[in-house]
Amino acid sequence: MIERPFWLERIEAAWREVPIAWLCGVRRSGKTTLAGSLGSDRVLYLNCDLPTVEDMVRDPQLFYRGCSKPVVVFDEIHQLRDPARVLKIGADGFPGLRILATGSSTLAASKKFRDTLTGRKRVVHLTPVLWDELPAFGATLPERLFRGGLPPALLTDTKRPSFYREWMDSFFARDIQRLFGFRDMNRFNALFEYLLRQSGGQFEITKTATALGISRPTVESHLRALEITHAVALVRPFHGGGQHELVKQPKVYGFDTGFVSFARGWDPLRLEDLGMLWEHLVLEHLQAHFPDTPVRYWRDKQGHEIDFVLAHRRDEVDVIECKWSHNAFESSALEVFRGYYPGGRNLLVTPSGSPAYTKRFGSREVLVCTPSELRASSAPPGS
Repeated sequence: MIERPFWLERIEAAWREVPIAWLCGVRRSGKTTLAGSLGSDRVLYLNCDLPTVEDMVRDPQLFYRGCSKPVVVFDEIHQLRDPARVLKIGADGFPGLRILATGSSTLAASKKFRDTLTGRKRVVHLTPVLWDELPAFGATLPERLFRGGLPPALLTDTKRPSFYREWMDSFFARDIQRLFGFRDMNRFNALFEYLLRQSGGQFEITKTATALGISRPTVESHLRALEITHAVALVRPFHGGGQHELVKQPKVYGFDTGFVSFARGWDPLRLEDLGMLWEHLVLEHLQAHFPDTPVRYWRDKQGHEIDFVLAHRRDEVDVIECKWSHNAFESSALEVFRGYYPGGRNLLVTPSGSPAYTKRFGSREVLVCTPSELRASSAPPGS
């Protein structure tokens, strides 16, 4: 079993604050394996896909009183008839118990969760394999960009198109259809594949509806489902109300580089493909390490654009530019942005940025680093 200490610590940190850790993430991202690595000596593991589990927890109080271990794992808990009740009784009635519940989406996605357990849970969003986890998985960066970060795909010797197609069919049947009641798999997958092909670009809902020949409300509802289940991420524009900044139009990113390259037919990868996929990998790193800080992008009406922006506080706005090579960085957008927002760190994230070093671009000092240094470099004081 491959150890993933970063994610185990995230779960333990959640339990130090509340009794329930909600581990969400897309199908095959490793939630079950991660739950199993907590240790069989202290964990009672329940696969909620099994009908017998429903019978076991029919009387939650009786079930919890009979628990001989301090941690209970409910894997795929949304399969239970009344999962919110089971979790609430465990959290309120058995304060010494710690619960890990896994699922593909947020609690609010399912009609079963009318009680979203406010104050009793912390969410841990398990992303595909991160940059600094690659040595543990024995994978190179090009392999990660090409095959993606779902462990079953990353650990294979070759990229198998059947894996990605079967995953999409299973994702619709086991997550989307059950949680949201959508019936037309072809229409849903057409939108999903369209977004994967456009991944990293600005999203226009009317243009998308026209291109696919489906209604605007259908695009809106399907996009919302994809976002809730973490299959896509909407990165919204950062702005201070200025007349020259974009304020509404988001960018859409697919959840995994393997699926983006699959949808685009990039086999094999070419040099010009790597920069865009690297940007996706950096976004996943930000999502993992800054779960409580919204990731934004910035663009003005003259076309100047910053890849990612983290606003830690009012006068501390970090700029994060992603480049496959530091030589490709051009600082004109940074100069314009800092004219509006002078406070904060300037970071150029590149695979070759280790050890981190500071370099001057124009009038600005920029820290050149890898994602491994990003956490420490851009965290605000006291974090």
